[in-house]
Amino acid sequence: MSNYQIAKEKYASIGVDTDAAIEKLKKIKLSMHCWQGDDVCGFEKAGSELSGGGIQTTGNYPGKARTADELRADIIKAFSLIPQKHKLNLHASYLENGGKFVDRNEIEPKHFAGWVDFAKENGIGLDFNPTYFSHKYSNDGATLSSQDSAIREFWIEHGIRCRKIAEYFGKELGQRCNTNFWMSDGCKESPIDKLSPRIRMAESLDKIFSVKIDPRYNKDSVESKLFGIGSESYVVGSHEFFMGYAGRHPELMVTLDSGHFHPTEIISAKISAMALFSDELMLHVSRPVRWDSDHVVIFDDELKAIAQEIVRNGLLDRVNIALDYFDASINRVAAWVIGMRSMQKALLNALLEPTEALKKAELEGDFTSRLALTEEYKNFPLIYVWEEFCNQSGVPAGEEWLAEVKRYEKDVLAKRA
Repeated sequence: MSNYQIAKEKYASIGVDTDAAIEKLKKIKLSMHCWQGDDVCGFEKAGSELSGGGIQTTGNYPGKARTADELRADIIKAFSLIPQKHKLNLHASYLENGGKFVDRNEIEPKHFAGWVDFAKENGIGLDFNPTYFSHKYSNDGATLSSQDSAIREFWIEHGIRCRKIAEYFGKELGQRCNTNFWMSDGCKESPIDKLSPRIRMAESLDKIFSVKIDPRYNKDSVESKLFGIGSESYVVGSHEFFMGYAGRHPELMVTLDSGHFHPTEIISAKISAMALFSDELMLHVSRPVRWDSDHVVIFDDELKAIAQEIVRNGLLDRVNIALDYFDASINRVAAWVIGMRSMQKALLNALLEPTEALKKAELEGDFTSRLALTEEYKNFPLIYVWEEFCNQSGVPAGEEWLAEVKRYEKDVLAKRA
């Protein structure tokens, strides 16, 4: 009897169909972030006058992608080691401008045609993000909330153009694009007037979202943050700000980022509450270590809890799962593979839970059984079901994938200057 047959019978004894769980997992598309591959640099190059703007990547592991073609090659390698087809999440700064600087208020669909061709060739979808950081007009810590109306208009135009590019993605690929708005606007020290910047940001967003975009091709989300580098004391787009803003604009999704809250807050505790009042949610799954440090996602308790909240509450069709981290201290392709496979493993773990039986015990007030059985089920042979899922997907089931990444590092990454 194979390991999978043993696992299948074991799970069947508690009413779980492992074949059905695998088939459900095959249909879940994650959105893999492009910016892990090049340390959030993008391809604007000369004339862009880049600055940090709340973004900091640590490490200098060799082999970073320097061009769009190199980044795409690395993405293909990562996807070849991740079960099933997914989506790629792009930032606007990853345009291809033919060597001529194109500012962010001038970007057009043509600057992303190479990414659309790449997506078509590889059978994946695209998501998108305006880039409101690392620019001369974000150096003072304000974009859409700036006191300077010319700077606000610059960034408003950027947001409008990004939504049109996203619509182009959706039309070309036949998959809806999700466009996420995050601005690092804020202050290092606490300002006296916290209201006025929020008024300006809300008015700027109103102008961006007043432009009609076909919802079949694009859906927008807004992402909050507790603090950023250089905005430790005050962020304009706080969680409360964007919850309120999305409440007035129900066509928007709220994005919950794992690292964007107080150190003791977890987004798994927020999903069911937000889902009650939102048609859809966006997740940016990261791993904060003491602060929003964007560590590689691993199969830890919070990741399991995030997946359980989605599956237990029947939210797989309403929660869009994207990853968001950037670690330059390790092989960047491996970082993608580790995070994506960990997220899928967490979802499989949730799909293999006998949720209805546990809910029944809870409803009957049998909290002893609820706790005891929840603990016992942790010892069930998840690994054998995971291996079967990987085998059916044609990718390595265990640590063999790392040898392939090491070969790619030797043959490709190590040769980059």
